[in-house]
Amino acid sequence: MEIAKYIPVILASTLKFIGGPISGIALGLSWLETSLCTILGMMVSVMAVTYAGKALQLLLRRWSKKPPRRFTRRTRLAVRIWKRSGMLGIALLTPLLLTPIGGTALAVSFRVHRHLIFAYMLGSAVFWGVVLTLAIYQVPGLKGIFTRS
Repeated sequence: MEIAKYIPVILASTLKFIGGPISGIALGLSWLETSLCTILGMMVSVMAVTYAGKALQLLLRRWSKKPPRRFTRRTRLAVRIWKRSGMLGIALLTPLLLTPIGGTALAVSFRVHRHLIFAYMLGSAVFWGVVLTLAIYQVPGLKGIFTRS
């Protein structure tokens, strides 16, 4: 069944965005199918983290033995991105560097409204989904590495 091929692409891109195009080419999907599944996978994780973000923060605080350090290299980088470019910067860096879960958690921690998180992340997912999928599909010889000949 054709739908069964889409599930690994969606699941791969929920955790790491680049996993969607790589698994799509490995499964022999077209670039359009792959980019749509990659976009859907990112948006699944964005919705899950956005709606469960507060609960996850409370759960982590409850299980944590010591209070979190406020000024780490990672938090300074996050604040720098936020101050320079706001939600747009977080959304554009999410597929490339932050992962869908990490970028959304960062946006939730800065208390961005849900509808803005969805809008910016959808725009970023569409842009990077198409760009990365087309880029991976254009690499000569890559299809032969992942597919059985």
